[in-house]
Amino acid sequence: MPCQRTVAREVETAGVGLHTGLPVRIRLRPAPAGTGVVFRRIDLNPPVRIAARADCVSDTHRSTSLSAGEVRVGTVEHLLAALSALQIDNVLVDVSAPELPIMDGSAAPFVGLVQAAGTLEQEAPRRFLRVLREVAVADGDKLARFLPFDGFRVAFTIDFEQPVLRRTGTHAEFDISCQSFVDELSGARTFGFLHEVEALRARGLALGAGFENAVVLDTQRVLNPEGLRFSDEFVRHKILDALGDLALLGVPLQGEFRAIKSGHGLNNAAVRALLDQPDAWDLVPALQPVKAAVAGSG
Repeated sequence: MPCQRTVAREVETAGVGLHTGLPVRIRLRPAPAGTGVVFRRIDLNPPVRIAARADCVSDTHRSTSLSAGEVRVGTVEHLLAALSALQIDNVLVDVSAPELPIMDGSAAPFVGLVQAAGTLEQEAPRRFLRVLREVAVADGDKLARFLPFDGFRVAFTIDFEQPVLRRTGTHAEFDISCQSFVDELSGARTFGFLHEVEALRARGLALGAGFENAVVLDTQRVLNPEGLRFSDEFVRHKILDALGDLALLGVPLQGEFRAIKSGHGLNNAAVRALLDQPDAWDLVPALQPVKAAVAGSG
């Protein structure tokens, strides 16, 4: 039976926040079984704990932010995706500012951080949230839905009125494992459009953005001198973001998540819709066939 895991030792890194532009340090610390992922704003006195749960999401504009009362921590999705894919169930994340560092715009630096920490197996069973029937949410032509699946798969379709994005591939799907995440998804960077920068900065967003931590496009081309890491890097990054948002279920997923033009807001709405319908899922200690669960649920 799979057991819960935490990091084996403390590790830390530093960077700047994508939207705030503020310098920030984070430290990953081991946590007892059953803790989950908990952020600690250590720049406050006393430190404030913020749980990585769907009901703690307070803002989904351009990133996912979590809050406890008036205290928030932003742009959590890339770290959460890495922790989830590397099967870290319990960890304390000390944060010295209101936003996590963007690093290079991908989850790869966080993968390296977790790998440097190592993992420690704990004496508590790991539970999976198994999807038993379809749950879907929509917003106009945007759609996000969960489906039963004997494993973990994410499929995503993007649709931007931008020639480069249309040329590079608008659909991708992956069976998610630690290896597939590390090799195929973790390095996909966040992206943005040059014409949006001034408007975003006027609203206090993207203050830390630059070529070193995002793929930047104008109307015709990628402006980064190094180009793309994957031919379809944009849709892969959307899958990476979705994995971070799905981590807010609080337990690993056994099922399929399919999305069309979804973003952080709709991803979170889908997670909440699933959790709000307890007849659509159950908790199991290991991956189990979905058909057996449906047959025995009457």
